[in-house]
Amino acid sequence: MQYATAYGALIDIGKLKQRDTVLIPAASSSVGLAAIQIANLVGAKPIALTRTSEKRQALLDAGAAHVIATEEQDLVAAVMKLTRKNGARLVFDPVAGPTLAKLAAATKERGIIFQYGALSSEPTPLPLMDVLGKSLTVRGYLLFEITGNPKRLQKAKQFITDGLASGKLKPIIARTFSGLDSIVEAHRYLESNQQIGKIVVTV
Repeated sequence: MQYATAYGALIDIGKLKQRDTVLIPAASSSVGLAAIQIANLVGAKPIALTRTSEKRQALLDAGAAHVIATEEQDLVAAVMKLTRKNGARLVFDPVAGPTLAKLAAATKERGIIFQYGALSSEPTPLPLMDVLGKSLTVRGYLLFEITGNPKRLQKAKQFITDGLASGKLKPIIARTFSGLDSIVEAHRYLESNQQIGKIVVTV
Protein backbone atom coordinates (compact mmCIF):
# COMPACT_ATOMS: atom_id res chain seq x y z
CA MET A 1 0.00 0.00 0.00
CA GLN A 2 2.93 2.36 0.57
CA TYR A 3 3.65 2.52 -3.16
CA ALA A 4 0.02 3.20 -4.05
CA THR A 5 -0.13 6.00 -1.47
CA ALA A 6 2.99 7.69 -2.82
CA TYR A 7 2.07 7.07 -6.46
CA GLY A 8 -1.35 8.67 -6.10
CA ALA A 9 0.00 11.98 -4.86
CA LEU A 10 3.28 12.22 -6.74
CA ILE A 11 2.42 10.68 -10.11
CA ASP A 12 -1.36 10.59 -10.57
CA ILE A 13 -2.08 14.05 -9.16
CA GLY A 14 1.28 15.81 -8.87
CA LYS A 15 2.63 14.69 -12.27
CA LEU A 16 6.14 14.42 -10.85
CA LYS A 17 8.65 14.38 -13.67
CA GLN A 18 12.34 14.41 -14.49
CA ARG A 19 14.36 17.15 -12.74
CA ASP A 20 11.49 18.08 -10.40
CA THR A 21 12.35 18.35 -6.71
CA VAL A 22 10.09 16.78 -4.08
CA LEU A 23 10.38 17.25 -0.31
CA ILE A 24 9.58 14.13 1.72
CA PRO A 25 9.05 14.67 5.47
CA ALA A 26 9.07 11.54 7.67
CA ALA A 27 11.21 10.04 4.95
CA SER A 28 12.20 6.94 6.93
CA SER A 29 8.60 5.68 7.02
CA SER A 30 7.55 3.02 4.53
CA VAL A 31 5.55 5.58 2.53
CA GLY A 32 8.43 8.05 2.65
CA LEU A 33 10.83 5.42 1.32
CA ALA A 34 8.33 4.49 -1.39
CA ALA A 35 8.16 8.17 -2.39
CA ILE A 36 11.96 8.31 -2.64
CA GLN A 37 12.01 5.28 -4.93
CA ILE A 38 9.17 6.58 -7.11
CA ALA A 39 10.87 9.97 -7.46
CA ASN A 40 14.07 8.28 -8.59
CA LEU A 41 12.14 6.07 -10.99
CA VAL A 42 10.85 9.10 -12.91
CA GLY A 43 14.14 11.01 -12.72
CA ALA A 44 13.08 13.52 -10.07
CA LYS A 45 15.18 14.64 -7.08
CA PRO A 46 13.90 13.43 -3.69
CA ILE A 47 15.02 15.45 -0.67
CA ALA A 48 14.43 13.47 2.50
CA LEU A 49 13.47 15.29 5.70
CA THR A 50 14.14 13.69 9.07
CA ARG A 51 14.35 15.16 12.55
CA THR A 52 17.98 14.32 13.31
CA SER A 53 21.03 13.19 11.36
CA GLU A 54 20.87 9.71 12.92
CA LYS A 55 19.16 8.26 9.84
CA ARG A 56 21.01 10.38 7.26
CA GLN A 57 23.20 7.63 5.81
CA ALA A 58 20.37 5.10 5.75
CA LEU A 59 18.21 7.54 3.78
CA LEU A 60 21.02 8.27 1.34
CA ASP A 61 21.50 4.52 0.92
CA ALA A 62 17.74 4.25 0.27
CA GLY A 63 18.03 6.67 -2.65
CA ALA A 64 17.52 10.16 -1.25
CA ALA A 65 19.42 12.75 -3.27
CA HIS A 66 19.88 14.83 -0.12
CA VAL A 67 18.88 14.59 3.53
CA ILE A 68 17.92 17.54 5.75
CA ALA A 69 17.83 17.06 9.53
CA THR A 70 15.11 19.52 10.44
CA GLU A 71 16.04 19.84 14.13
CA GLU A 72 19.67 20.53 13.27
CA GLN A 73 19.48 22.57 10.06
CA ASP A 74 17.58 25.56 8.71
CA LEU A 75 15.04 23.74 6.53
CA VAL A 76 14.23 26.63 4.21
CA ALA A 77 17.84 27.71 3.74
CA ALA A 78 18.93 24.13 3.04
CA VAL A 79 16.22 23.58 0.43
CA MET A 80 16.96 26.87 -1.28
CA LYS A 81 20.65 26.04 -1.43
CA LEU A 82 19.99 22.59 -2.90
CA THR A 83 17.52 23.92 -5.48
CA ARG A 84 19.48 27.06 -6.43
CA LYS A 85 16.82 29.21 -4.76
CA ASN A 86 14.00 27.70 -6.82
CA GLY A 87 12.35 25.62 -4.10
CA ALA A 88 10.61 22.26 -4.44
CA ARG A 89 7.69 21.74 -6.83
CA LEU A 90 6.04 19.07 -4.66
CA VAL A 91 5.88 18.40 -0.92
CA PHE A 92 4.56 15.05 0.36
CA ASP A 93 3.88 15.57 4.07
CA PRO A 94 2.27 13.29 6.68
CA VAL A 95 3.21 15.48 9.64
CA ALA A 96 1.44 18.88 9.35
CA GLY A 97 1.70 21.15 12.41
CA PRO A 98 3.74 24.37 12.50
CA THR A 99 6.33 22.95 10.07
CA LEU A 100 3.85 23.59 7.26
CA ALA A 101 4.95 27.22 7.25
CA LYS A 102 8.56 26.22 6.58
CA LEU A 103 7.50 23.76 3.90
CA ALA A 104 5.48 26.47 2.17
CA ALA A 105 8.46 28.82 2.30
CA ALA A 106 10.58 26.11 0.68
CA THR A 107 8.06 25.40 -2.11
CA LYS A 108 8.44 27.01 -5.50
CA GLU A 109 5.86 29.16 -7.23
CA ARG A 110 2.71 27.19 -8.17
CA GLY A 111 3.97 24.20 -6.21
CA ILE A 112 1.75 21.63 -4.51
CA ILE A 113 1.85 20.58 -0.85
CA PHE A 114 0.15 17.25 -0.17
CA GLN A 115 -1.01 16.71 3.43
CA TYR A 116 -1.71 13.02 3.81
CA GLY A 117 -1.51 12.81 7.59
CA ALA A 118 -1.41 14.75 10.85
CA LEU A 119 1.35 13.16 12.91
CA SER A 120 1.97 16.43 14.71
CA SER A 121 -0.23 17.05 17.73
CA GLU A 122 0.11 20.80 17.28
CA PRO A 123 -2.21 23.11 15.32
CA THR A 124 -1.52 23.59 11.61
CA PRO A 125 -1.87 27.29 10.75
CA LEU A 126 -2.16 28.09 7.05
CA PRO A 127 0.88 30.11 5.83
CA LEU A 128 -1.38 32.43 3.89
CA MET A 129 1.23 34.89 2.65
CA ASP A 130 3.26 32.17 0.94
CA VAL A 131 0.13 30.46 -0.36
CA LEU A 132 -1.10 33.70 -1.91
CA GLY A 133 2.25 35.11 -2.94
CA LYS A 134 3.39 31.97 -4.72
CA SER A 135 0.00 30.62 -5.84
CA LEU A 136 0.58 27.42 -3.88
CA THR A 137 -1.85 24.53 -3.66
CA VAL A 138 -2.19 22.99 -0.19
CA ARG A 139 -4.45 19.96 -0.42
CA GLY A 140 -5.51 17.00 1.62
CA TYR A 141 -4.83 13.61 0.09
CA LEU A 142 -6.03 10.10 0.90
CA LEU A 143 -5.29 6.84 -0.88
CA PHE A 144 -9.04 6.39 -1.45
CA GLU A 145 -8.82 8.99 -4.22
CA ILE A 146 -6.99 6.32 -6.20
CA THR A 147 -8.50 3.08 -4.92
CA GLY A 148 -12.03 4.43 -5.35
CA ASN A 149 -11.56 4.99 -9.08
CA PRO A 150 -11.08 1.79 -11.12
CA LYS A 151 -9.20 3.46 -13.99
CA ARG A 152 -6.81 5.32 -11.72
CA LEU A 153 -6.31 2.22 -9.59
CA GLN A 154 -5.45 0.15 -12.65
CA LYS A 155 -2.82 2.71 -13.71
CA ALA A 156 -1.38 2.64 -10.21
CA LYS A 157 -1.18 -1.16 -10.25
CA GLN A 158 0.57 -1.13 -13.62
CA PHE A 159 3.10 1.51 -12.54
CA ILE A 160 3.90 -0.33 -9.31
CA THR A 161 4.02 -3.79 -10.91
CA ASP A 162 6.40 -2.55 -13.60
CA GLY A 163 8.56 -0.85 -10.98
CA LEU A 164 8.75 -3.96 -8.81
CA ALA A 165 9.55 -6.15 -11.82
CA SER A 166 12.38 -3.84 -12.86
CA GLY A 167 13.82 -3.75 -9.35
CA LYS A 168 13.54 0.04 -9.19
CA LEU A 169 10.83 -0.31 -6.57
CA LYS A 170 11.90 -2.55 -3.72
CA PRO A 171 10.13 -2.61 -0.32
CA ILE A 172 12.46 -1.96 2.60
CA ILE A 173 11.84 -4.10 5.68
CA ALA A 174 13.21 -2.60 8.89
CA ARG A 175 12.79 -5.70 11.03
CA THR A 176 10.76 -8.91 11.08
CA PHE A 177 9.19 -10.31 14.25
CA SER A 178 7.96 -13.88 14.52
CA GLY A 179 4.62 -14.86 16.03
CA LEU A 180 1.84 -13.03 17.82
CA ASP A 181 3.81 -13.25 21.06
CA SER A 182 6.20 -10.67 19.61
CA ILE A 183 3.51 -8.01 19.03
CA VAL A 184 4.46 -6.05 22.15
CA GLU A 185 8.14 -6.11 21.23
CA ALA A 186 7.31 -5.01 17.69
CA HIS A 187 5.21 -2.13 18.99
CA ARG A 188 8.00 -1.02 21.29
CA TYR A 189 10.37 -1.04 18.35
CA LEU A 190 7.87 1.07 16.37
CA GLU A 191 7.62 3.58 19.21
CA SER A 192 11.41 3.81 19.46
CA ASN A 193 11.48 5.52 16.05
CA GLN A 194 14.57 3.52 15.10
CA GLN A 195 13.07 1.82 12.08
CA ILE A 196 13.79 2.51 8.42
CA GLY A 197 10.85 1.07 6.49
CA LYS A 198 8.22 -1.53 7.32
CA ILE A 199 7.95 -3.58 10.49
CA VAL A 200 6.67 -7.08 9.73
CA VAL A 201 5.11 -9.60 12.12
CA THR A 202 4.82 -13.13 10.76
CA VAL A 203 2.19 -15.52 12.15
